[in-house]
Amino acid sequence: MTTATGTFAPRPGAAPLPRMIRAQAALETKMLLRNGEQLLLTVIIPTLLLVLFSAVRIIDTGTGKPVDFLAPGVLGLAVLSTAFTGQAIATGFERRYGVLKRLAASPLPRWGLMTAKTCAVLVTEVLQVALLTVVALALGWSPHGNPLSVVLLLLLGTAAFSGLGLLMAGTLKAEATLAAANLVFLLLLVGGGVIVPLDKFPAGAQQVLQFLPISALSDGLREVLQHGAGLPLADLGILAVWAVLGLGAAARFFRWE
Repeated sequence: MTTATGTFAPRPGAAPLPRMIRAQAALETKMLLRNGEQLLLTVIIPTLLLVLFSAVRIIDTGTGKPVDFLAPGVLGLAVLSTAFTGQAIATGFERRYGVLKRLAASPLPRWGLMTAKTCAVLVTEVLQVALLTVVALALGWSPHGNPLSVVLLLLLGTAAFSGLGLLMAGTLKAEATLAAANLVFLLLLVGGGVIVPLDKFPAGAQQVLQFLPISALSDGLREVLQHGAGLPLADLGILAVWAVLGLGAAARFFRWE
């Protein structure tokens, strides 16, 4: 009895591209959520800030309930912590240890790897937004506005911060990325309108701070969720510019090893 050649042999060749991206995205998400330091940065710190500053009126957030001002800003902070700080640090050390170099030699194309990383960031952000929304509602938050405007702001904010995070991770040493990413996180937390309203800063500083991506994201989310505005075109425009510049620079200058 004869058997056709190759009947019992595995089919050679790479898996279909969508399957490779899904598998890599699932792996990236698991690694991100299992990292204790990243979990502290992306989930615990934003939640604690929301609860603390909503329960104790440490900073004057204007009229109305503090949570109505704070919740949109903390949602912006969640995007910053995941798409920029967490991604920059993780990618920087993957580059240092040669992980990116080896992945770049796999059948998964480099743009596919970046797509998988972006998908992992988006999955994490969905979990963050869900958790923070539940906490904010428990604290008495009353959101308004069009959910589609919120989604558009979050997506553009993710694109802007991802580009900046990958640019940092692909050009600096891992230790420098770790220090710089955490420093930028703290500076933007204080000066980006997340917790402290921009109108508390001097007029000259306000003119500069309002063009930061975290300021545009926080202000845009606040315009929609607190004041019920439609599309905050000015804030969307600022985020779009940062997204184009960040992603373009990352694509141009990112070094894989």
